[in-house]
Amino acid sequence: MRFADPLYLILLLVPTGWAWLRWRDRRRRPAERIGFPGLAFLAGAPTTPRARWSWLPDALTMLGLALLIVALARPQVPHEVRQIRSKSRNIMLALDISSSMKAGDFRPGNRLMVARQVLADFTRERKGDLLGLVIFAGRAFLQAPLTPDTDLLDRMLSRVDIGMLPDGTAIGTAIGLCLNQVKDLPATASVIVLITDGANNTGKPSPLVAAEAARAIGIRIHTIGVSAADTSGSDKRFIWRWGGRTPDRLTSSDEAMLKRISERSGGRYFRATDPEALAHILSAIDPIERREVKISETRDYRELYAYALAPALVLFAAGIVLGATRLRSVP
Repeated sequence: MRFADPLYLILLLVPTGWAWLRWRDRRRRPAERIGFPGLAFLAGAPTTPRARWSWLPDALTMLGLALLIVALARPQVPHEVRQIRSKSRNIMLALDISSSMKAGDFRPGNRLMVARQVLADFTRERKGDLLGLVIFAGRAFLQAPLTPDTDLLDRMLSRVDIGMLPDGTAIGTAIGLCLNQVKDLPATASVIVLITDGANNTGKPSPLVAAEAARAIGIRIHTIGVSAADTSGSDKRFIWRWGGRTPDRLTSSDEAMLKRISERSGGRYFRATDPEALAHILSAIDPIERREVKISETRDYRELYAYALAPALVLFAAGIVLGATRLRSVP
């Protein structure tokens, strides 16, 4: 079950607060009252049923108000759920958006702009495949879960930018988040494509532990190191904040780590030196075998607000009638 307008549920604080105030007032003696000493002998008299049930009108009204608020929130249940069978690849893209991706050694823009454009072109050609997007820097974030909607993924890519996450390079965390999306899908049709220009320096698990987890469930990880072959024309003013080195190119240790991640999971490592090379590398995903996947798609929801609205009106009416007749009280 779900609520179409869940914000209305905040109004449930109104009957809750009202109930608490009424309970407090009933336990507290009134500040001003008239005493009748001559009636002191009635202090030990038994309480009549009418007095014992004097709280009922208020309780019915409060419960009716709570049900009315639930009806306003429009509870719904799935009415038509279709099982769709589709032959597809399951591709999770992990894109580095750390500050080092600002380096302008890829033309006509910086590394992130070029990677974002190449990925957008790549997703438009994947009709029939399921694609998802994870962005990462100091933390990892699921920007788009696996979906056949390439237009949605295109829009998500257009919103990705440096500064959306704390700085750093959490490669292992990004791989773990990708694995969580494909772990229950056919392994032979699933792959993770990791695009980065640096080495892991934060987050858990470590990249090799994440790669071992991928190997255990049969998911391949292809890693792409983004760095220009010739760095003589790159932006020397931008200094990498960890270690005081320029981010112009991947070091041999960075590449060694990316190769180990790929090799451990059965994937491949690629070095992207320009936009054309990056596009060519991504085309290597095509030979992956498509496998049939069942997808549950909810087409319609059945409204349940009437099941809360009708009792609410009955309770309101009962509270008003009882408060004006049988259980009427005089202040």
